[in-house]
Amino acid sequence: MKVIVILGPTAVGKTKLSVELAKRLHGEVINADSTQVYQDMNIATAKVTEEEKENIPHHLFDIKRMTEDYSVSDYQKDVRVVIEDCIKRGKTPILVGGTGLYIKAALYDYRFAPTSYKGDYHTFTNEELYQQLLEISPNTKIHKNNRKRVERALDYYHETHQVLEDKEKTEELLYPTIFIGLTCDRNLLYDRINQRVDVMVRSGLLDEAKKIYDSNIRTKAVMTPIGYKQLFPYFEGRKSLEDCLEEIKKDSRHYAKRQYTFFKHQLPVHWLTVNFEQFDQTVQEALDYVCRK
Repeated sequence: MKVIVILGPTAVGKTKLSVELAKRLHGEVINADSTQVYQDMNIATAKVTEEEKENIPHHLFDIKRMTEDYSVSDYQKDVRVVIEDCIKRGKTPILVGGTGLYIKAALYDYRFAPTSYKGDYHTFTNEELYQQLLEISPNTKIHKNNRKRVERALDYYHETHQVLEDKEKTEELLYPTIFIGLTCDRNLLYDRINQRVDVMVRSGLLDEAKKIYDSNIRTKAVMTPIGYKQLFPYFEGRKSLEDCLEEIKKDSRHYAKRQYTFFKHQLPVHWLTVNFEQFDQTVQEALDYVCRK
C-alpha cells in the first residue's frame, strides 16, 4: 500500500483532487495543513466542508481548540497512527495540504531536536535574524520570513553549537510514497487567490474573524493563518475593510510563492498543471501517474 500526497499552494484544487482520488482508490483523506487542525476556523483556512467530503473519511481536521498548542512533532505522532491504521484496514492514505514541514515530518525519518534554550529576539527584524542564521548556516533552506523556524534554528545552535538542519536532515522515506503537486500559470493562480478571498467574504469570513477577535484569543492557532489577524485593524477602526482584504490577498500570494519554493527544493514532486475548466482531465492524469508508480 502506497501513501499518496496531494500538495500545492492555496486555491489550486487540492481538496477536490484528494476526494476524487479517494473515491477511485479506496482511500481516506488525511489533513496536512497546520491551520485546519483547529476547530471553529473554517472559512479563512479553506477547510473542506461536509458537502465537499462526499462521505469520504477525513482525518486530523478539527482535532484541537484554538487555545491549545499543537506542534509539528505532535502532528508527526498523530498522522503516523492514522497512516498505519489506514494501511492496516486496506485503505489508501491520501495526505492533502500545503504545509510542507507537516508532510515531511509525517513521511520521512524526520527527528526533532529538543532544546531548552529560548533567545529573546523581539527587537530583531526578520532580515536581521536571517542574517544571524546565515552566519552559522550559509546554505540554509529556511526562508527568511519563516520567523519561528529561524528562531528555532538559532536557539538550537546556541545550545548545541550544531546546525539544526544537519540534525534534522534525512532522505529516508518511512512509507512508499507518491507525491503529486498541483500547479498552474502564476497569474492565473494569483487571480484565483484573489477571487477566493472575495468568496470567503461572501461566505461569512467577517463574522468568523470578528468572533475570534472578540474572544481575545491570540494564540499561534489564531495568529498563524492568513485571514484573521489582517482583519483585526478593521475591527479596531484603524484600517478600511478594502485595505485589510487587499492585505489578505497579498499575504496569500506571497505564501503561495513560499510554498512552491519549499516543495520544489524539499520533496520529489511530480507536478501536474491543473485544467480548471475540465478538472476530470487532471484527475485522470493523477490516476494515470499513480498507476504507473
